[in-house]
Amino acid sequence: MNLAPHPIPSRTQYVLEAVKHRILTGQLAPGQALVETELAAQFGVSKTPVREALKTLAGTGLVVMSQYKGATVRTVDAAMAREVYDVRLLLEPEALRRTVRGGAARLDEARDALERADHAADAAERSLANREFHRALYVPCGNPLLARMLDDVRDQAALVSAVAWATLHSWEQEAAEHREILRLALAGEADAAARGLHDHIASFVRRAFPEGEPS
Repeated sequence: MNLAPHPIPSRTQYVLEAVKHRILTGQLAPGQALVETELAAQFGVSKTPVREALKTLAGTGLVVMSQYKGATVRTVDAAMAREVYDVRLLLEPEALRRTVRGGAARLDEARDALERADHAADAAERSLANREFHRALYVPCGNPLLARMLDDVRDQAALVSAVAWATLHSWEQEAAEHREILRLALAGEADAAARGLHDHIASFVRRAFPEGEPS
């Protein structure tokens, strides 16, 4: 029996990526209703790929499905940010520590992501580069399950960042922190790099959602 996952149809993928982009750029605001008929008309498709795309986005945490309200963009508050960033604080520094101690990763992809972030044309492009930077640090950790667990919260973390960046202009500080984390990792300083990453993640939520600061 073939249990491999079925690929997402191209129309569904197109709608999924378009809706995700609109959410992460703020064109679709947290709490905004996602009406299947309206989205189908905008994208020139039937309701079926829209419905499937929204289900997939609900699975990643960007969309909330309700029996009574239908689909809406997930709202971001201190509690939601704390949930997402608690997971990152527990897992991501340890993953980076293992990446560095493994010694095999050159982290070229992380360096490239920093360059793309510095030259990003908009918040969505910067958010994507930010996600790619962090992922490049944890994917070579040697534990695929750990990497998949962090992948599962990537979109939600990007939504938190997008909402925070709308009022908190802290990208230059975060970019400087990224460069220092990468420097420590490339120098083989596993524990220092992990501490720097932990402080980086925690300080972002502390600035953006002070009442919901992770422990």
